[in-house]
Amino acid sequence: MRTFDYSFLKNQIPGQIVSISNVISDLNAKETLRRKQNPKAFDALKQRAIVESVKGSNAIEGIVTTDDRILDLVKGAVPVSHDEKEISGYKDALSLIHDEYRTMDLTEDFLLQMHRMITGAVSVEEAGKFKKNNNLIMEYTPDGKRRVRFRPVEAAETPDAIEQLILAYIDARQDGDIPILLVIPCLVLDFLCIHPFSDGNGRVSRLLTIFLLYKHGYDIGRYISIEQQINRYREAYYEALEKSSLNWHSNENDYTPFMINFMQILYRCYKELDDRFIDGALHKAKKSERVRAVVLNSLVPISKQEIAEKVPDISVRTVELVLGQLQKKGEIKKIGSFRDARYMRI
Repeated sequence: MRTFDYSFLKNQIPGQIVSISNVISDLNAKETLRRKQNPKAFDALKQRAIVESVKGSNAIEGIVTTDDRILDLVKGAVPVSHDEKEISGYKDALSLIHDEYRTMDLTEDFLLQMHRMITGAVSVEEAGKFKKNNNLIMEYTPDGKRRVRFRPVEAAETPDAIEQLILAYIDARQDGDIPILLVIPCLVLDFLCIHPFSDGNGRVSRLLTIFLLYKHGYDIGRYISIEQQINRYREAYYEALEKSSLNWHSNENDYTPFMINFMQILYRCYKELDDRFIDGALHKAKKSERVRAVVLNSLVPISKQEIAEKVPDISVRTVELVLGQLQKKGEIKKIGSFRDARYMRI
């Protein structure tokens, strides 16, 4: 029988995951500082991210409408079609998390509430209730045949599995030796393997991801859509999910592929935040100021080639001169040498 225990994260973490999680923690601290310095810009990002999250999370499930209509629904328009009702429900659930996550906790009621909000307008009988019948996760093979990709927890065992999942999370949260950022993808994977609802598991899992990130101080999803990143690279996401769910029922699965994918998604979000800030800063007139803006607005060390790509009308020689000036002034530092050199603000 499946058990839930995240204590293995104390000492069985691949070096690649440790490295990228440390980078993300550092990026998160820098993003917090940047937000304090640019409150108006972050308010604008917040509005854009809500629209992209609502669109992206539903698009993964094939729930779509026009961009204009999604914007209307986010602004409060009355949904008309089946898809619009599901889209509107996701918007309401996401907004609730944005506004109330500090007073909420991961409980069975929380999961049922999220499910009720996203499906209540289209599936009254099943909304906010665990599955009554066993379900299968199916997929099509290249030759067009259907096959069972995964057999989730049986319906009769689902309530107990969810209870044990939540208790394992509480144990991990209270153990200071367990990196909570690494617990999140493991817990989300386990939730997806339980597959507690007859429909809507994917959307609830993404709401759960956002919620847990917020609870533990990682609010990048408020400004850059995590759901959009998952949708953009969904083949890699589902491949990682499948790899990490192998032998799940016998407690022999490897969380590593899903953890790495999760970290990559977060890293892309921080990079996109970088790009949006840099794009906004490039309206400056002077070439030297534009190069300076690219470097100083980057959350991660940036190479000379990457700088040149963002300001293609400025010669490499000018970029080099500005970088040298910024180093002399003590505004940036150089990491590495020759072709591997990167630059970051001090």
